[in-house]
Amino acid sequence: MTRLLILALAIVVPSCDKADANAQDKPADNTKKNERDRGGDTKTPLDQNENKGDIDITASIRKSVVGDDALSMGAKNVKIITADGVVTLRGPVETADEKLKIAKLAQDTAGVKRVDDQLEIAPE
Repeated sequence: MTRLLILALAIVVPSCDKADANAQDKPADNTKKNERDRGGDTKTPLDQNENKGDIDITASIRKSVVGDDALSMGAKNVKIITADGVVTLRGPVETADEKLKIAKLAQDTAGVKRVDDQLEIAPE
């Protein structure tokens, strides 16, 4: 049930604008990333601890990220995984500024011991 809550928090309804329409014309190919994630060396949402402290940290960071209107839709959909106070951030963002901003939001969250920033700046 808790994992479903975390996954539900990660879902953001995309907006429909011209940029989104152009992105839909190009098929997504995440084969290499999916293969990388199957290896077990990379954190995935299933690695989220189910203790109240870690769940609260993840929810607080997600709320901050989603509530920031300056962040792109892609940035709002990054993976946030907390285990024993260590937050792992994964996924594509549009700019270096978004990468820094999300890492700062995570680091400034109460209870966070360390942030493992694995965010990637998406190619244009």
